[in-house]
Amino acid sequence: MRIKVFSGNANRPLAEEICEHLNIEIGKANTTRFSDGEFNFQILENVRGEDCFIVQPTCPPVDSNILELLIMLDAFRRSSAKRITAVIPYYGYARKDRKDRPRVPISSKLVANLITTAGADRVLLFDLHAGQIQGFFDIPADHLYAAPVLVGHFQSLQLPNLTVVAPDAGGVERARAYAKRLGAELAIIDKRRDYDRLGEVEVLHVVGDVENRTTLIVDDMVDTAGTLVKAGEALKRNGAETVYATATHAVLSGPAIERIEASPIKEVVVTNSIPLKEACGSEKIRCLSVAGLLAEAIVSVHDETSVSRLFI
Repeated sequence: MRIKVFSGNANRPLAEEICEHLNIEIGKANTTRFSDGEFNFQILENVRGEDCFIVQPTCPPVDSNILELLIMLDAFRRSSAKRITAVIPYYGYARKDRKDRPRVPISSKLVANLITTAGADRVLLFDLHAGQIQGFFDIPADHLYAAPVLVGHFQSLQLPNLTVVAPDAGGVERARAYAKRLGAELAIIDKRRDYDRLGEVEVLHVVGDVENRTTLIVDDMVDTAGTLVKAGEALKRNGAETVYATATHAVLSGPAIERIEASPIKEVVVTNSIPLKEACGSEKIRCLSVAGLLAEAIVSVHDETSVSRLFI
C-alpha cells in the first residue's frame, strides 16, 4: 500500500508542496466545474486498495470547498480506496461549536457528520478554533498544531523582554503554551464581543505587565483583523514597545489587510493553511509553510506511528 495525495481546488499549491516533501507526484484527478457551477470530479488513476489522502481546507468560499471535499470523499469510497484520510488544514464553521445563544446550530458538528457520512475513514485537522471539535468526529481524528513552525520562527528572532498575549480568555491555553516554549511572560486581553454586530469587538483592558516589553499576540486565525488590531492598540496604550502577532489561519476577509497595514502591529506571521493571494504583497504579513509538518504527519498516519511526537 502506497501513499497517494490528491487535492481539490481549495489550496492546491499546499498539496503540491506536501507531495514535494514526500517525493511523490500529486494524484491525477479532474477538478473542473460544469458551466452551471457544479463540481465535476473524477479520479484519473487507480486507487483500489491504496492509502489516499485528500488535502482540502474548507476556507472561503467555504460552502463550495466543503461540497468539493464531500464529493471527492464519495468518489474515493466508491473507487475502493483501502483508507481515505481527509487532510483539512483549515476547518470551516469551527466558530459554531456550541449553543451559546438560543436557536442557533452547532455547525461544526454538522460538518463533521457530513465528512464522516461522505466516506472519510479518518481526518487530519490543523489548529482547530476549538479543541473539542476533534471529539465531534466518530472516526479517528488527529489534531495537529502549527506551533513547531511558528514558535521556531520567533525563537530565531530572539526577541528581548518578550510577553506572549492571549487576545481573549479562550486563547489563554494556546498563549501559555507559546510562552512556555519561548521562555516569555504571559498577558491576557479582556474583550467583549458585540453579537448584534458580527465581527465588532470592544477591548476592555490588558491583564498583565506589557510596559516597555516586546509583545506577541497569539491567535488561531485572523478573519477581519478587528480583534487583532484592537488588541495591538490596547497593548500600545499600555506601554508595549513593539507588537508582533501570529495566527495559523490567515482568512483575511473584508478590510483585514488594510487594517493590519494601518495598525501599530510590526508584523503578523501566518501559515499557508489557506491560500494567501494578495496578503503576500503586504510588508507587514509574513507567511511560513506548514507543508513539511503536514507531510510528516501523513507519513506517521500511513506508517501507523505516533503523530504526537511532532509536537513534543
